[in-house]
Amino acid sequence: MHSSLAVTLDGLPLGLSAKKFWTRTKFKGTAALKKKISPTRVPIEEKESFRWLENMRQSIALFGDPARCIHVGDRKSDIYELFCTAHELGTHFLLRTCVDRLAGDGEHTIATEMNEEEISGLHEVEVRDAKGKPETVAVEIKYRRIQGLPRIGKQKRYPALDLTVLYAQEREEPKHRPRIDWKLISNLPVHAHDDAIEKLDWYAMRWKIETFHKILKSGCKAEEARLRTAERLVSSLLSSASWLGGCFV
Repeated sequence: MHSSLAVTLDGLPLGLSAKKFWTRTKFKGTAALKKKISPTRVPIEEKESFRWLENMRQSIALFGDPARCIHVGDRKSDIYELFCTAHELGTHFLLRTCVDRLAGDGEHTIATEMNEEEISGLHEVEVRDAKGKPETVAVEIKYRRIQGLPRIGKQKRYPALDLTVLYAQEREEPKHRPRIDWKLISNLPVHAHDDAIEKLDWYAMRWKIETFHKILKSGCKAEEARLRTAERLVSSLLSSASWLGGCFV
C-alpha cells in the first residue's frame, strides 16, 4: 500500500488523501532485470514508481484545488515524469532529490550550478542522534532557480522545466551521526532566505507519514496479517488506516 497523508501548513493531519494497492507477479530477480533492461526505456506507466503520479492525481481530485496542494516526498519520488505531471495539473511539489540532473544548456548538471551559488544564510534545526538525544545544529542554506532537463533518452518526450533547487547542509561531518545534507527540488518559488526556511519546514512535515506507517506496522500489526486473499488483506489495511487516520485527526 502506497499512501499519502494530508496535513495543513501548520502540521495538522487531515487523514489519507490517496492510497494505491499493487502486487508483483515476480518477487525474486527483479533487481537483476535492471542490468538487462534500461529503466529509461520503460514507460513510467509500466513501473511501480507510477504510484507517485497516481497518488498525486487522487489527492488533487479529492481536494479539487490543485494550486493549493503541495506534494511532499522523499528521494523515491524524485521522478522527472512527476515534475511534468505536476506542471500539467497546475499543482506543486517539494521533494528530496537523489539525482544530479542535467541543467541549463545540457552541458552541465544542477550540482555544477549550485556549487556556484552563494550561501544565503544559516538556519538552526533540531536533530537527534542514534540514541535519540536531541541537539540544535546550524545548516547553510542555498537556493537557485534552475532550468532542469530530463535524461538524454527522455528529452524527446518531456520538456525542460524551471525548478527551484534548495540545499540545507552542515559544514562539517559530525562524529556521532550522519551530516545533514538535504537537497530539495520544487516548482515553488523561493525569492528570499525566509522563503527557503519556510520550504524546509514544510518538507520536515514529511516525517508525519513515517510515523503513520510505523504505527500501522507496529501498533496495528499490519505486516503480521495472514489473510488468504489479497482482497481481505486490502480490507484489513483500509480498516486499520481509516482508524489510524481518525486518531491522527
